[in-house]
Amino acid sequence: MGRLADGPLSEGTATIREVSASAAVPTRLQPLAVTARVVMLALVAGLTLVATQDFGQLRWIALLLVAALPAFIAPDHRVWAPAGRVAEVVVTGLAAGSIAAAANQAKTVYAGFGAEVVLPYLAVPLLTAALRRRPTEGAALLGVAAVAMVVGGTVIGDPGAITQTGYLAAGGQWLVLGAIVTFAADTMRQLMQPAENAPQPYAEATRLLTQLRSVARSLPGATLDPGGISEHLLEELRAVAPANRAAVLSASGGGRLVVLAQSGAERVDWETTLDADSAIADAWATQQPQTANRSQARSHRGGEASSSLVVPLVAGVRTIGLVILEADVGQAYPSAVVRRVTEVTGPAALRLEAALLFDDVRSLATNEERQRLAREIHDGVAQELVMVGYGIDNAQATLPDGAEETAEELRALRSEVTRVITELRLSLFELRSEVDRNGGLAAAIAEYARTIGTPAGLRVHFTFDESTARLPAATEAELLRIAQEAITNARKHAGASNLWVTCTIDPPYAKIEVSDDGKGFADDRPDGRYGLSIMAERAERIRGKLKITPRHPSGTTVAVVLGTSARRDSVRDSVSAPEGE
Repeated sequence: MGRLADGPLSEGTATIREVSASAAVPTRLQPLAVTARVVMLALVAGLTLVATQDFGQLRWIALLLVAALPAFIAPDHRVWAPAGRVAEVVVTGLAAGSIAAAANQAKTVYAGFGAEVVLPYLAVPLLTAALRRRPTEGAALLGVAAVAMVVGGTVIGDPGAITQTGYLAAGGQWLVLGAIVTFAADTMRQLMQPAENAPQPYAEATRLLTQLRSVARSLPGATLDPGGISEHLLEELRAVAPANRAAVLSASGGGRLVVLAQSGAERVDWETTLDADSAIADAWATQQPQTANRSQARSHRGGEASSSLVVPLVAGVRTIGLVILEADVGQAYPSAVVRRVTEVTGPAALRLEAALLFDDVRSLATNEERQRLAREIHDGVAQELVMVGYGIDNAQATLPDGAEETAEELRALRSEVTRVITELRLSLFELRSEVDRNGGLAAAIAEYARTIGTPAGLRVHFTFDESTARLPAATEAELLRIAQEAITNARKHAGASNLWVTCTIDPPYAKIEVSDDGKGFADDRPDGRYGLSIMAERAERIRGKLKITPRHPSGTTVAVVLGTSARRDSVRDSVSAPEGE
């Protein structure tokens, strides 16, 4: 479905970032680095005063303190942090010549060895660069230090200091030590780390699954349901921010998002692509909250005043989802509101990531088990039944003349074996059926209904109303299995002539309805209650409702409903395909 009212929306395409990177991600001081610099500055200041007996030389220590400010307030900044380290090296090199000359004049340290009192500070910026795995920056700092010491010994200090043996020895000594720090730090770090034994895959998997089971049982409500966690998050956000519409979205692969939960007076068709020019795409890419002066829904009318806030759900370094809040007034999300919202979404991101990971693990395990069962049935029972059929055929071919009664029994037996083999093949198709990422849930249900219904003589009628947005993969899989069970029951037991399949998808809402004109659902059928319990368990797992009602004038209707009522008709696309076409 395309955008509505492209003209008015284009004026508000650009998003307005209310929270800058520095505001959204608070600066984290590194106590060890700060302590090292403070201790080194105090040590160098004391040695300078003792060696020169001149308080004026402490101006170099003050300059070093200024140069070290980026390390204190912005240690991770891409520009200021390296610039601060360069400034520290320059000030240290220049100070070496001045302090060596002052020490000579004070007659406390001769021959230029006074430079030794300040040059140890070179280790601080060089070690910082090495620990951050920046050997190129470390080499550049060494070159800058050498130039600065030459300038300090010729221009700032005594013009003869550069030729003094002590000054050259001190400078060379600390340049060598700096090179060792720069190029050997990574090797030393690796040598100091204890050797780790590579974990055995199955042992590690067992340990992690055991921990997962224990954690899942200890969670409030013992639930790891992404939909439930998302709805609870929206409830929490209602108390801290105004919103006429709200939604929680997560990634589904292929550069698209799925709606896990949403609230509001009416349903909307959210923008679910990450390559569009929208606050949703910007928030996902930058991991920063984004505000915009237009709605993030395709179904929003361009003339309406609207404010939207998109907050990324970040767990560690990975974006796992988005929260969208929208209000029908302008400027509804100032910085203070954004901060309150991020305080709520921060902890929720970890909960949602755990639920999504658990869903992935469960889906992978379920799919693998279904494929394993399909392989075993195909390679085992199915092949044996085929051999039984061949044996019956051989027996029929070798019957003597006049054994009509035996021939009739063999024909009946052969017919039954053929029927069982057909049922097994259909069961294999059911086990291997999955929701294609590109095709969608409706297409998977249609394919199954055609494959199962047509050989049985059923006229299959489809009605699809599917949004471009997708449900979570685990939810689609459960809905497909419920539809398969209902279609199979109609084919095998209802004795129907027609089958109606209605599929309405408007995430997070969905309704799948399967109706037939057969003899109705018989409670005394041996597999009746078991089939019902399977469908009910699947519906409960995705927090849906299963309804089985008689159809007038004959037949049965099986419906599973997920979420609340669908969105308004103005944003729907409906397709009807009668008779399986």
